[in-house]
Amino acid sequence: MSFVITIGRQYGSGGRFIAQKLAEKLGVNFYDNDLLTKVAEETGMSKAVLDNYDEKRDGFFSGVVPSSFGTDMSLGQKVFLAQFETIRHLAERESCIIVGRCADYVLREFPNVVNVFITAPLEKRIERAEKYYGLDPKKSRDIILKMDKKRANYYNFYSDKKWDRADSYNLTIDSSVGIDEACEIIRAYAAKKLKIEL
Repeated sequence: MSFVITIGRQYGSGGRFIAQKLAEKLGVNFYDNDLLTKVAEETGMSKAVLDNYDEKRDGFFSGVVPSSFGTDMSLGQKVFLAQFETIRHLAERESCIIVGRCADYVLREFPNVVNVFITAPLEKRIERAEKYYGLDPKKSRDIILKMDKKRANYYNFYSDKKWDRADSYNLTIDSSVGIDEACEIIRAYAAKKLKIEL
């Protein structure tokens, strides 16, 4: 039985690291920025355009079935729909882990999906972002808060849920327990919820 684990994350929480490591442990594909490459392959859209509009809110668009749109959509809306369709296609074809991009909302009607949100105390996120992303210590706090706001705006706009609220997900984890420990918590929860061996 195929499954999908979606990972929402606060900036600097290690959500991407957790998703990648969990994918390795489970032997499934992991999609984050490379999801855009898949979108480009499936739609013929420019990778540069996809990068520019990735996880950015754009124009009035929420809760409407994609087929109901005409040709007068903004470029940002077209990018969202292209990602929407690619995420659905991936879920139909394979077991995988998908980071961000409203994947939990896109796959809300799919069976065998586990939606996870990764959080951590702000000071821990600042420490991680400075260490792994090379953020300037004088600017790291502001950058982290700005990135969180950007992700929240995108998610809240394109879905009918609220970013970072526990009731929007099946499982919320504080990554300060450790990357390996977070992976094990997700694996155990997903196996229990989906009633499969992982």
